[in-house]
Order: sequence, then C-alpha cells, then structure tokens
Amino acid sequence: MSDKILVIAETKEGELRNVSFEAIAAARKIKPDGEIVGVVCADDDLENLAQELIYYGADRAVTVKHEKLKSYTSEGFGQAVLAVIDQESPDGIVMGHTSVGKDLSPKLASKLDTGLISDAVDIDVDGDQPVFTRPIYSGKAFEKKVITSGLPFVTIRPNNIAALERDDSLTGDISSVDVDIKDLRTIVKDVVRKTTEGVDLSEAKVVVAGGRGVKSADGFKPLYELADVLGGAVGASRGACDADYCDYSLQIGQTGKVVTPDLYIAVGISGAIQHLAGMSNSKVIVAINKDAEANIFNIADYGIVGDLFEVVPMLIEEFKKVAVS
Repeated sequence: MSDKILVIAETKEGELRNVSFEAIAAARKIKPDGEIVGVVCADDDLENLAQELIYYGADRAVTVKHEKLKSYTSEGFGQAVLAVIDQESPDGIVMGHTSVGKDLSPKLASKLDTGLISDAVDIDVDGDQPVFTRPIYSGKAFEKKVITSGLPFVTIRPNNIAALERDDSLTGDISSVDVDIKDLRTIVKDVVRKTTEGVDLSEAKVVVAGGRGVKSADGFKPLYELADVLGGAVGASRGACDADYCDYSLQIGQTGKVVTPDLYIAVGISGAIQHLAGMSNSKVIVAINKDAEANIFNIADYGIVGDLFEVVPMLIEEFKKVAVS
C-alpha cells in the first residue's frame, strides 16, 4: 500500500490560500508515488474548496464542517485536524508556514509525539529519504534536515515550492468527518482587519516595500500605486512602521513577516540586517535609495541611486506603458 500524506489546507475569506496548493506539490516531492489527501476545515462551502485541492493535485479530499471553524482558533482547528489524522493514519503531514501554520503545527506535533521541520524552502529526495532545506540565522545560512524516525511533518514557506499546474479534468473522492468541537477557551466574536485590500503580502509575487526614506504616510501613496500596477502588495521596514507611516501589519523583517516574492522593490530602505532577514531570499531585488552606500545595495540585483520621489513615479508610468502594450 502506498504512503499517505495529509495536506492541511488554509483558507482566507472563504478562499484557499495559494500556499495550500504549494503544500500539495511539496507532498508530491516527499512521496512521488504516495496518496495525497487534502484536508480543509471551515464552516461553509467545503465541497468547492475540496474540489479545488483535487484540481491542484490531491488524490482525494477530506472536509470538516462546523460552525466553530468559521474563524481560526488553535483549539477548534486542532480538534478538527486531529480527528482527520486519527481516521486517516497518514505517513506524513504538510502545511504552510503561515501565522496559522506556525501556531497549529507545534500543537499537532506535540499531540502526535513527533518531530516538526518548520519553514522548509526546498525538498529533495535522496533515494527514498526526503531532505528538507530550511533557513537559519535569519536567512544567512541554510541547513538540511532528514527525518530519522516518526512521520515527516513539515511546514513550507510560501512562494518557494511551485504549485502543480491546475487541471480541471482531475477527479477524486471527497469525504467528510464529523467532529464534536468543544472546550474552546477562545471564541472569536469579530475580526478587524488592518491589512490592505488586495494581494496577500506573504504570498505576493511582487512586493513594493517602503522605509524611513518615504518620510510620511503620504509618501506611501506612490508605492501603493506602483504595487497596484504590478499586481503586487505593499510592505514596510520596521523603521517606517515605528515612524507611524503605515500599520505594523505591513512590517517585513526579523520581527515581522518573511516574504519571498519573485520581485522585491525596496524603496527608501537602508538595509538593516533585521529587515534583510525578512526578504533577502526574494528572487529579484531592486533597491531605490539616494544613498549610494546604503547596505541594501549589497544584496540587490539591481540598484537605482536617486530620489525615490522622482524614480517611483517614473517607474509607474513606464510599467503602465508596458501593461497597455
């Protein structure tokens, strides 16, 4: 019988997050010939979400529907996922290294009495042994990990393992598990979102980030426009957040979000080591700063030395021309 890998999907505002599809691809790397089972927990519309997991490569899907799964709580989702694990007895578990994944995965690993490899950015296979690569020392180095005993349990960093191509012709069984969720110490009454509308920062393919050099909250407006033209999201350094130019939900760095977009545009950011820890693994880095000696240029693939208030509007106009053509 082939090995079975559970992929714990994550939703946001009723839609599956892209990292859920990347987790399916990661599971396929771990067990190329294994059975991939998607797991989705929510309070409504589970059939469509489960089918979407199958379109992206899951062999079948398991749903858990309960009114207490409308908003994430570690107790509620922990009970739901553990019920699926008890039923399926998987040989491995994969989920995204998101705020939910960071909270839920240690709880599950503890309950299962197994180890956890967190924040994996790549997976190779040596024979039958999966080898996981993860960053250490704030991204300054990488280490390779293997599971010597117990089931592989791993969280993957968004935007590092490409999702499989969506195929609407794929079919698979969709089943459900009934769970009596109880003893919730935390009840979410309401969710007030501070993040900007549009592309999720942690999953954005393009990020335009501003630092203290933006000088004010108004200085961020051209960054939003540039991000909108590129179909990306806006981020910020801690300095910009501390200066009250933007909300802390946009902070990128060692004490903020870690992002790995295809394109990272650093605007007015000096390049403090704490900020680099959150974005240095971006595929292409473009730095815009009037200080030619700024540390950000040491890791940038492309650098523009100049006044950001002149450069950014020029970029906006040029990208608009490209978009039209």
